[in-house]
This record gives sequence, C-alpha cells and structure tokens, in this order.
Amino acid sequence: MKRSLPGLTHVEGSRFREDPGLYYEDFEVGDIYEHWPGRTITETDNIWFTHLTMNTHPVHFDLNYASHSEFGKPLVNSTLTLAIVAGMCVSSTSQKAIANLGWEEIKVPAPVFVGDTLYSESEVLDKRESKSRPTAGIVRIRHSGKNQDGTYVMHMTRSFFATKRGHSVVDDMRAEMG
Repeated sequence: MKRSLPGLTHVEGSRFREDPGLYYEDFEVGDIYEHWPGRTITETDNIWFTHLTMNTHPVHFDLNYASHSEFGKPLVNSTLTLAIVAGMCVSSTSQKAIANLGWEEIKVPAPVFVGDTLYSESEVLDKRESKSRPTAGIVRIRHSGKNQDGTYVMHMTRSFFATKRGHSVVDDMRAEMG
C-alpha cells in the first residue's frame, strides 16, 4: 500500500525520501510559509561572520566601542541576519530552484543582538512562466525575519527560477537512484 507522509516521497515498501522544496506549480500568490526551526545568533556567529566578510566596523566585534554606541552593545552584522533569514527559507521555497535571479529590496527595520532567536516566513508575491525556459517559471517572494519577541528585523524580496515538476536536478538524481 502506497502511503503519503508530509515532506516525504514514498519510494517503495516502508522506504521514504525527504522531499524539500516546491515546484513552480506548487506556488500560489498570497501563500505564506512559516519556516521552522528558529536560529539563535551567538557571539561566535557574529564575530566570525564579520571577520570572514572583512566588515571592519567595530560595532560588530569591539565591546568597548559598541558600549559607547546608541545600542550599548554589539549589533549582529546585518548581512549575517540576511544570510540566516534567507537560508531558513530555502528548504521550503527554493530547494528545487535553478538559481536566484535577484534581490529587489532589503530592509532592516530593527536591530539584531547576540542571543536573539530569528524566525522567518515567506509570502509568494508573484509567479510567471519563464519566456526563455519552458521547464521553469519565475517566482517572486518576500522573506521576512522576526526575533523571539515577534519584532520584524529583516524584509527582503527575492526572485528565482523555479523548476516545473519533473525537470529539476532532484528529479534527475532520483531517476538515477531508482
């Protein structure tokens, strides 16, 4: 008997395979996806990311400097916030996508501090068939991140090529695996 389980594809018998991501056909304008789990930002995350990306602003890694700022403590690097919020959205939205096409806007309405836990959600804004690729469509999504208090700390709009069912790399790999 073939069973259906959320987020899993039945392979055979009692074997199931994780099936993250959506195909172009699955997206509906107006849908909102709440992503799980959240992610707590550590001091190590912030310092390593700041230095890795060569951001030399001391508000991210110099406790003395940050204590004299209007925030009174180090800020989490906003590009780290961006990376985490966007990353949290991938498994539900673009895991099967071909590629990102662009970012239209990025807004940072509130600061993020070490110890904050971020949660994200995505709203489908638009979708259309690709003019150049008949096996894909273009999906435009607003990703939003909020902290443990429900305060929004990041909004971004992103477009990507979403594959149509039966045309993703995942589909090809599954066919090879049997």
